[in-house]
Amino acid sequence: MNTRERFNKIIKYFNETKPIAETELKYHNPYELIVAVILSAQCTDKRVNIITPRFFANFPNVETLANAKIEEIFSFIKSCSYPNNKAKNLSGMAKMLVNKFHSKMPSDTEELMQLPGVGRKTAHVLASVLYHKPVMAVDTHVFRVSARLGLTKNAKNPLDCEKQLTKYLKNDQIPIAHQWLILHGRYVCTAKNPKCNECGLKEWCAFYQKQLSKTETGDRKPEKK
Repeated sequence: MNTRERFNKIIKYFNETKPIAETELKYHNPYELIVAVILSAQCTDKRVNIITPRFFANFPNVETLANAKIEEIFSFIKSCSYPNNKAKNLSGMAKMLVNKFHSKMPSDTEELMQLPGVGRKTAHVLASVLYHKPVMAVDTHVFRVSARLGLTKNAKNPLDCEKQLTKYLKNDQIPIAHQWLILHGRYVCTAKNPKCNECGLKEWCAFYQKQLSKTETGDRKPEKK
């Protein structure tokens, strides 16, 4: 099976089994999404969704966050990972969003990456979720799952993974493909002990087929001389 055929099979499967795939971060507007995505770095969506209701009750919009002290921001996010850095980034992001972008979330990824705490992955999440831009955000789930399935080959880094994925995806498939891969990695193709026997993709999965081949070879007892 070549790469194009593998992509087609896997995309068809996801289209049929999960036609709607969205971020599990809870938000109501672009401001809430960027805060949630910044907080989600090396932190679970579940933890972020616990933190944000109280956070947004105290900082309901970007202007209130821009005027808040870093120490005050920290007090609301201290239960997430790296709260010191994230408090500084949230403060800097809010100030720049107000002063440079007039409190309006830019849709251009290069402009988004000017905001403190917003790297390529975060910018692509925002652009794809908010504006349905054909950009692929590569996190640890996407990187791992795409490699195991055989959608990418020997990707050296997230950018390499991104380029390999977008080469075979149509523009309108990219935003939802990001969510498909994340959710599959979160609940099925987990980092440790992937649930291969429960996976509907195992027929086309390079990792599973390789493991299966090893098992079959190992079961064969060497002939006696």
